[in-house]
Amino acid sequence: MRWSKPFVYAAGAAVGALYASTAQAKYFFNFQPPVTPIAQDFLFIHDLFLAIITAIFLLAFGVLLYSLYNHRKSRNAKPATFSAPTTRKLWILSFIPILSLMFIDYVVLGIPSFNSVLAVTNTSHHKLTVVVTASQWKWHYAYPAYGIQYTSSLSTPTDQIYGDARKDKHFLLEVDHPMVLPTNEKVLIVLKSADVIHGFWVPAFGVKMDAIPGYIRKLWVNVEKPGVYRGQCSELCGVGHGFMPIVVRAESSAGFTKWVASERAREAATQEAAEKTWSKAALIDRGKQVFDKNCAACHQPSGLGIPGAFPPIAWGHPFSATPAMLADLKALGFFRDGKIVGGPVKNHIHIVLDGIPGTPMPAFASQLGDADIASVITFERNAFGNNSGDIVQPEQITTARPKSTKHPK
Repeated sequence: MRWSKPFVYAAGAAVGALYASTAQAKYFFNFQPPVTPIAQDFLFIHDLFLAIITAIFLLAFGVLLYSLYNHRKSRNAKPATFSAPTTRKLWILSFIPILSLMFIDYVVLGIPSFNSVLAVTNTSHHKLTVVVTASQWKWHYAYPAYGIQYTSSLSTPTDQIYGDARKDKHFLLEVDHPMVLPTNEKVLIVLKSADVIHGFWVPAFGVKMDAIPGYIRKLWVNVEKPGVYRGQCSELCGVGHGFMPIVVRAESSAGFTKWVASERAREAATQEAAEKTWSKAALIDRGKQVFDKNCAACHQPSGLGIPGAFPPIAWGHPFSATPAMLADLKALGFFRDGKIVGGPVKNHIHIVLDGIPGTPMPAFASQLGDADIASVITFERNAFGNNSGDIVQPEQITTARPKSTKHPK
């Protein structure tokens, strides 16, 4: 068969493209370097399995080539007439592949796989517990032993997200407040969900587990190397799914102790911010930052929302949605003539603190401090053409905050 020159040129270009540096995966097997015992076990089993199936393929292909060559027509080879094993030798030859595969499956691969499963489920003897709560679309981390809790949100600038600026190397994989773990310590992660199913996945740790509403799930990690490790929510959890990265910073024991001290200092600063009286300009400036990090994914940076799903914040833009959602908004005085933010201030505070059950609007009482909530409400009521002139101070949030909800650290 003769190949045309255009086909040969196209094939050569395709092969060259595949071998170009821009087309190569960073890691040969597309695995990130493992930094936990679990990830090391998984990579070992993966490579062992790949080596075995490669050996089996080469052996089977070698037998095929030998048969084609040794039993070719020019050697007057005659086909066998039997349709089933008839001698002891044939029976032995038939059972060798079956027994070999069973040995590989249940012993060579089965034993290390079983040991890995047992290791993954063994959450005892841990030194630190971190409670991870997933919500649309951020992660909340709590360290009960230290009284520390905070929310981690995407920090990629909106101009990069919407194509108005050049994307950096960690596009959509950067957060404002990463999880911090000590190295060489077994850490228990208690995984929960506040709304829908999310997936906690950090490839370098070898862990991937779903956070399911109404269930408490557990996994553990023991990071052996300091560094920054990135992951993502692995379940399609709504319109902001792509904006829900996981960033973990692993520190030495001394570094982790230093981080705990800095978090406690930040807690004190947060409390101080909640106790002072802010100017309108300062509230609006801070509120825009809070809005961009926590609200823009749904209500959009323009404040126009998403028709049928998320109400607009901008004044005078009508909104259509399900009767249940509209009924909830009307009951709170937030749906008339397209003036979504024109309702009473106290009801606006209630919505941000408690959310609206049965709708995508989450409760921010456990996610944001009083100063952040006061500033974002002030911003929303004075941005996007609203110009209400309303000012909300942190003390109003402190008074309205549910008694069962502690001030987030």
